[in-house]
Amino acid sequence: MVAKVKVKQKTKRAAAKRFKKTGTGKFVFGTTGRRHLLTRHSRKLKRQGRADQVARITEQGHLRRMLPYL
Repeated sequence: MVAKVKVKQKTKRAAAKRFKKTGTGKFVFGTTGRRHLLTRHSRKLKRQGRADQVARITEQGHLRRMLPYL
């Protein structure tokens, strides 16, 4: 008789590199558009781009499925 084994879920590695989980369970990611060509952006945009952004509520469920062990 073969025992049933629960299959482990795989983590989407691309998502794991881009998102991290906060203490309250939300997912945060770094602001986009901060790599190059920054001279055309205003000082305000560049300053606000330093902070991480919280993923939208509609995306939280998708991220939970992609990152089961994060």
